[in-house]
Amino acid sequence: MNIHKNARLTPLRRAEMAIAVLAGSLTKTQAASVYAVSVKIVSRWVERFEQGGRAAMIDRSSRPQTSPRQTDQALAQRI
Repeated sequence: MNIHKNARLTPLRRAEMAIAVLAGSLTKTQAASVYAVSVKIVSRWVERFEQGGRAAMIDRSSRPQTSPRQTDQALAQRI
């Protein structure tokens, strides 16, 4: 498994946290404290877990889908 070098949580711990919040064992604020992340991050992982289960807990690429200012392919070939 390739974990992002700055990730505080592994996919397993993210799922564990989301399940605890959804089950009512922890509030988002408590989960943020226990797992040493922000409430915003807890909310993000809970939402992703609701949408896709454990499969949604993996790291996603931060690369943009499009690049509107990308150099034209013909110019790139000339360069």
